[in-house]
Amino acid sequence: MQRRLENLRQHMQEQGLAAFLVTNLKNIYYLTGFWGTAGTVLVTAERQVLITDDRYITYAQSVVKGFEVVSNRDALSVVAQVLKDSNLRELAFEDEVSVAYYHAMQSVFESIDLIPTTDVVMGLRMVKDAGELATIQRACQISDQAFLDALDFIKPGKTELEVANFLDFRMREMGAEGVSFDTIAASGFRSAMPHGRASNKVIEVGDALTLDFGCLYNHYVSDMTRTVYIGSVSDEEAEIYQTVLAANQALIATAKAGMEYREFDGVPRRVIERAGYGAYFTHGIGHGMGLDVHEPPYFRQTATDTIQAGMVLTDEPGIYLEGRYGVRIEDDLLITETGCEVLTSAPKELIVL
Repeated sequence: MQRRLENLRQHMQEQGLAAFLVTNLKNIYYLTGFWGTAGTVLVTAERQVLITDDRYITYAQSVVKGFEVVSNRDALSVVAQVLKDSNLRELAFEDEVSVAYYHAMQSVFESIDLIPTTDVVMGLRMVKDAGELATIQRACQISDQAFLDALDFIKPGKTELEVANFLDFRMREMGAEGVSFDTIAASGFRSAMPHGRASNKVIEVGDALTLDFGCLYNHYVSDMTRTVYIGSVSDEEAEIYQTVLAANQALIATAKAGMEYREFDGVPRRVIERAGYGAYFTHGIGHGMGLDVHEPPYFRQTATDTIQAGMVLTDEPGIYLEGRYGVRIEDDLLITETGCEVLTSAPKELIVL
């Protein structure tokens, strides 16, 4: 935690920010180790203060080290007093706050210059430390095993919801706190919906079944997708599956620190385009993940930023033939200086149940 605070202060110094207000609860957890529904953090050059309320004060005092921990339901008044004591006249804040909260700041900080910022702490969060990586890896192991167990559960006659519930509860049984997002279980024509959440549709012989799911473990997430086939698979489906798998593996073979965002997206996209299915790959190749299942970086063909060692990124190419079926395969990748490590190890060969 101390290193994260030092990184934030270094950024503040580089940007000329005298005081920084953190209101995003996951950013607060990242900086302090405090997890709760009421929290505000103020960081200046000399002080770091966590403000919560009496519901959390005992817990906060036990887990947060190196911060002043204050119990007060009027967090902005505490911030105002610290700014006054430190003779500070400007305050940077996270620009994701609500309009109502911004108006409250304007009222409380009448003589303070308010400076909106974007993705300051989130920018620090993009590169994971060793503790974060170990936690994410455990989350991936849980979802890997849940998928393997689900292969014995999935049968014609089961509904998508039954399969989704099996995955959800199996991950909890292995130590997950919950799911990282609503589990996607989409079969038959619904597998062509990239975000076809589980429904009461009955899984039938001949269906493709796409499962996109992940777990929440010690506040960090996993996110994986596998597509399997029920009873049989057509030649066309098998060809499309192998194309998506080749795209997924092409990125694994080439991803490394220093690769441009647009190339991270471009490598697997070109595989799908060369196979004639470019128009049916309708989303970006992936995203960052950590405390949030979707967090920066995001990828588009015009982005020239470069990926960094320590990022955890998803690799999720897909092909979707509307009204018929779809395929997606998704892995979680740890970027290194020389390549990448695949954190999700569940089988990816074409599976017919």
